[in-house]
Amino acid sequence: MSAGASEIHLPIGDAGIRGQEDGDDGHVADKDKSLADANATTAAAAAPPPPPVYTKRLRWWAVVLVNIVFILGGQSVATLLGRIYYDQGGGSLWMATVVQSCGAPLAVPLLLYLRRPKSSAVARPPLLKISAIYAGLGVLLAGDNLMYSYALLYLPLSTYSLICATQLCFNAVFSFFLNKEKFTALIFNSVVLLTFSAALVGVSKRSEETHSSVPEGKFAVGFVLTLAASAAFALILSLTQLTFDTVIKSSTLRAVLEMQFWSNTAAACVSVAGLFISGEWSTLTPEMDGYKKGKVAYAMTLAWTAISWQLTTMGMMGLVATVSSLFTNVISTVAMPLCPVIAVIFLGDRMDGVMILAMLIGIWGFLSYIYQHYLDDAKGKKVAERADDEQTTKASLSAG
Repeated sequence: MSAGASEIHLPIGDAGIRGQEDGDDGHVADKDKSLADANATTAAAAAPPPPPVYTKRLRWWAVVLVNIVFILGGQSVATLLGRIYYDQGGGSLWMATVVQSCGAPLAVPLLLYLRRPKSSAVARPPLLKISAIYAGLGVLLAGDNLMYSYALLYLPLSTYSLICATQLCFNAVFSFFLNKEKFTALIFNSVVLLTFSAALVGVSKRSEETHSSVPEGKFAVGFVLTLAASAAFALILSLTQLTFDTVIKSSTLRAVLEMQFWSNTAAACVSVAGLFISGEWSTLTPEMDGYKKGKVAYAMTLAWTAISWQLTTMGMMGLVATVSSLFTNVISTVAMPLCPVIAVIFLGDRMDGVMILAMLIGIWGFLSYIYQHYLDDAKGKKVAERADDEQTTKASLSAG
């Protein structure tokens, strides 16, 4: 009996000991959990607060401002240098087309510096697909530049500028269908005002003062080419935005530089081929020898024109990727009334009342568009703050 009792009590004793050990383990686990929660709370309290919502928006506005400066400065300087090129004895249409895209290698040092990250959340598009897109955009760009060059030869400067102002309207249509751009009263007001501002520049009496002769019987061809070039430019911007949104799915500086480099390289290849096929390459040496300011000035004019156009292109690609193609065209249109100011400062032209009125209307339209983006930004900020508050509330309820 005693032996049996011993045999019976031993398991019971063991079970009691195991139960006690389990209880001890449970207490230890609870203590560990409490310590972990306390440590997490302490770490959360010691950790720096998350950056405010507006920090990201400030960076966004800084990028937008830099791109705007590139467009306004680059386009104005390139237009000024283009005028100097023709005034001093230049006359090659294909060379004027080449310099708008041959500065693409300037982006190579930045591309080498900004190496592609090994791991990225966004998958790279197929090489064949993106190569076809770059080549297609480059061919469109070269054709657009050539149409503008020939259109300016066949039309008076006033008529040419008036028709070029339609590119903003074309871009509004393409943005609506291709990029799902939402039109508000402020955006519509901006498009109308900027188009009217550019048209005033076109019909200004001083725009008739040009040294180029207009061939007889070419008005209809020039009108069609200018209209087609304006539509093509608007289409290029909308297709670029569509590529960023649906194919590249990235708006980083490297993505912008890749778009700029490859599309301009394709455009430069087409333009150089046209220069040799047309036979204009044989006239470049006499053109350089007859340049009024000399050979060095001829080379420097072309070089700085190429640099200015590349800065303009970089700004355009950056704005398309960051904001929209329509906003990019708005900034490009704003630069049209600024060109006479540059001419007044560097070429001694006179500023008349029509030019001043055009600038004021252009600034009004530009501020209208910027105000719309400010309203969108404020609305987005409120939505982000509300989401942060909801997330904080949920976290507090979970902790409680």
